[in-house]
Amino acid sequence: MNAVLCNLTQLLGAIVNFYTILLFVYAVLSWIPGLGGRWAYYLAAVIEPVLVPVRRIIPPIGGFDLAFLVVILVLQFLVRPAIGSAIFNTCLRPY
Repeated sequence: MNAVLCNLTQLLGAIVNFYTILLFVYAVLSWIPGLGGRWAYYLAAVIEPVLVPVRRIIPPIGGFDLAFLVVILVLQFLVRPAIGSAIFNTCLRPY
């Protein structure tokens, strides 16, 4: 059972890392509109549902969308340490 939880927490950590990379790609794509293609619509379908609620709370200020920054900070300072603690408790804890 412990090995299954270990694998699940590691998978969750990899998903958070991958989503952070997707956020950066989407941010660069929004700055350089000529890079977009059909894949950009798929990327938007993954990223926008997370950014829209944040934009309702913190609207763009002076043309700068702070939702990216807020989501990345939440992922890095709240979610990632929680996952790291879960990985430690399920995978690395000495018995």
